Amino acid sequence: MQKLTPQGQNLVNDLANRYNLSTDTVIYMIGAVNNGGGTMAQFNSPQLGGSGQWMRGGMTMVGDMFNNGLKNTVNNLCSDISNALSNTQIFPIAPAGTRESNQWWPTSLNLGSPFSSGGQNNVRYAVFPNRLAVERNGEVTVYNTLDNNVSGVSQQQGGDASLTFSSQYGTIAVASLPVVYGSNSLQNAPQNNFLQESNNNFVVPQPVAQNNAAESVTQNNETSKSTEGIIEMIEKLSSLHKAGILSDDEFYSKKTELLSRI
Repeated sequence: MQKLTPQGQNLVNDLANRYNLSTDTVIYMIGAVNNGGGTMAQFNSPQLGGSGQWMRGGMTMVGDMFNNGLKNTVNNLCSDISNALSNTQIFPIAPAGTRESNQWWPTSLNLGSPFSSGGQNNVRYAVFPNRLAVERNGEVTVYNTLDNNVSGVSQQQGGDASLTFSSQYGTIAVASLPVVYGSNSLQNAPQNNFLQESNNNFVVPQPVAQNNAAESVTQNNETSKSTEGIIEMIEKLSSLHKAGILSDDEFYSKKTELLSRI
């Protein structure tokens, strides 16, 4: 059983008695709500009907979709946990940068406070300026988000459980981003947002016309194979694009070409 503070143990015992659940189930649900930032939870608990989802002020879903009594139990339990998380120290404070901490991302990168964070199944994420931290099965990877304005991270349901995020350019595969910390544990995820794969060779679509400014940026840096150099080139292209020198097609095409070199 996970270690609890005295206040946390009292809360667990109270919720277990109130909802006629085991203490292990209550502790599991506290972890699920906590991973969801205190406002949502995805869970799989035999005592609560198997797989389900909860969102504060939103819809509650359980495996037995017509069991309204179970839905009310889950909703009330998660609401009580959500309220307790805001004013009760349930678990001992873990050092920042450790898996048990709410600040689980590496402290060595000085990322600061995230704009948003959340969790889904075995994945947690946190969004920072120009950085996206992802923890998957205990392994933390930090990505450079380039010029993307990340507005949400989602996990596709399926065999590879690949991650995507929403930006001003649409839905993007997390695995397509450059890695700045850790190993890319999502490297086998589909990257069809940027590249088309044919016979195991990546084929980069070429534009009909090339802009001289874009050619100047890329040609002058063709010899640079490092991730840092490629990121700098993308940032330069982004500046040209924002200034109106490059069209959308020219910018996306060159960006795709550069990403394929990483």
